[in-house]
Amino acid sequence: MKRAGTAIAAVTVAVTVASGLLITILDQRDFPTLGRGMWWAAQTVTTVGYGDAVPTNAGGKFLAFLVMIMGIAFVTVATAAITAAFVESARQHLSAGRDAAVEAKLDEISRRLAALEALGRESSS
Repeated sequence: MKRAGTAIAAVTVAVTVASGLLITILDQRDFPTLGRGMWWAAQTVTTVGYGDAVPTNAGGKFLAFLVMIMGIAFVTVATAAITAAFVESARQHLSAGRDAAVEAKLDEISRRLAALEALGRESSS
């Protein structure tokens, strides 16, 4: 799970940087500098979208669409990973108590079986 989270984060950072560079090529009028392109990419991938930097041509809008989907996917995967960690922790906590009870019951059954076997040996002698 940790490896998957790291991979998703790395891909998200790569997409953010690449889209920040690419938007300055696709929409030079609205994003004349690399700094403005990176600012737009960061706010778009995080789904903040202040609206101070918006692509106006078709290529820029398509890129924005891809970056927004990537941002939503990252938030979804991160939320799922955190939830899975909580569920697994709770499952382990609950099963630990059940395992101890099952072990105690098995020990009791073993003792009773040993007593029955001893009784059977005595009666056959």
